[in-house]
Amino acid sequence: MGLSMLDSADRAKKILRILRENFHIPNMSELCSDPFKTLIRTIISQSTAEANTRRAFENLSANMSITPESLAEADTRDIENAIRVAGLYRNKSIIIKRVSAMILEKFNGKLDFIYSLPTDEARKILLSLPGVGPKTADIILLFCAKKTVLPIDTHVSRVSRRLGLVPKEKVNYEDIRAELERLYDPRDYFAVHMLLIALGRTFCRAIGPRCRSCPVNNLCPSAEKHA
Repeated sequence: MGLSMLDSADRAKKILRILRENFHIPNMSELCSDPFKTLIRTIISQSTAEANTRRAFENLSANMSITPESLAEADTRDIENAIRVAGLYRNKSIIIKRVSAMILEKFNGKLDFIYSLPTDEARKILLSLPGVGPKTADIILLFCAKKTVLPIDTHVSRVSRRLGLVPKEKVNYEDIRAELERLYDPRDYFAVHMLLIALGRTFCRAIGPRCRSCPVNNLCPSAEKHA
């Protein structure tokens, strides 16, 4: 059956099935032992490759405790030195110190509200924190609180539009999120997020996509053009 014969929902399901067969999905619980640590790691990850994010977070963890108390009291220069391998490390150091102090002051050093409040309310509070945008908020809500949200990072945005799951003209975060959440069952949001990232890193790269060897190239309207 050709692409033109498949509706978007059927194609979305087929793409997800093939990606499950080709990539490993990590255990969600392994990605969030503590929501505050997940917050700090996600702030570090902004505009930074995964390998450098990991190195920066490990350096920070080796030099100080990843707690609101420790980071709020830390010298900004010490945070800078620890996360220097990450992009925009000076700005991120300021944000890390500010967000730690705010969580300490307003929430007694805990982000437990993400578990008890409705998703929209918890999301609104997270978005009020320094350095927390929609992607960071949604990662914390999905990974830590198991809320039914689908975070959109640069890979998910690029890949979903190339695959035709989302119209190419939709570049707004909330529009892309709404389209993908409409296409997929909420129980699959974590898998969709992780698998589209894996596809984006391995085959559907921003520059030089490897369309010929991509496992879903026969379901991708962009494959021929990029190949």
